[in-house]
Amino acid sequence: MSTATYVLLAAPSGGLKVVVVFVIGLVIAGALIWAVRRGIGVMIREPDRPRADEQPHLPDTGPVHEEREMREPDEIPLSEDGSPRLMPYQLHHAGSRRGDDQHRRRWSPGSSGSFGGGGPGRV
Repeated sequence: MSTATYVLLAAPSGGLKVVVVFVIGLVIAGALIWAVRRGIGVMIREPDRPRADEQPHLPDTGPVHEEREMREPDEIPLSEDGSPRLMPYQLHHAGSRRGDDQHRRRWSPGSSGSFGGGGPGRV
């Protein structure tokens, strides 16, 4: 379309254009009113919010604290006939198990604990 067409369309000379714009405005306003009423209907059908006595609370024993344990890898066993292929039902649910030694590993004495820290390193 050319600029002249836009000028003719934008000109306020016709009463029909005003009516068309007014009808379009009514359609948009009606759609917004319908959307709000539908949203209110959805909110009414939702379940009620939980009451204060239905809220989660601490157990009688108090808050739960973390547990630390040293884990060691669970080696994948070979099958009975010596082949390395295992079926899923032959594996455990976790890839590690609780270790026998539960003492935390500490840095070796005389070690800096970091790469390039200036210490003599492990000897």
